[in-house]
Amino acid sequence: MTAKVTIYSRHGCHLCHVMRDEVVLIQQELSFTIEIIYIDKNIELEEKYGEQVPVILINGENHDFFKLNEIRFRKALTS
Repeated sequence: MTAKVTIYSRHGCHLCHVMRDEVVLIQQELSFTIEIIYIDKNIELEEKYGEQVPVILINGENHDFFKLNEIRFRKALTS
C-alpha cells in the first residue's frame, strides 16, 4: 500500500514551503502520495493546527510539525 502524506499549510508560510520542498525531494526516492491542505479560512483546521503549521501526517497520523525530521520521516515510510 502506498503511504499518503498530508501537509497542513498556510499561504505565504515560509516554513510550509521549506517542508513541502523537502517532502517532494524525498518523494523522488520513495513511493508515497502528497496532499497539501491549506488551513486558511477553515475555522476547524485553524483551531486544530493553527499554531503548529506546517504539520505532516502519514496515513492520517500526526508525524511532524514546524520542521521535518527527515530520518524519522524516511523510517516511517519504509517500515
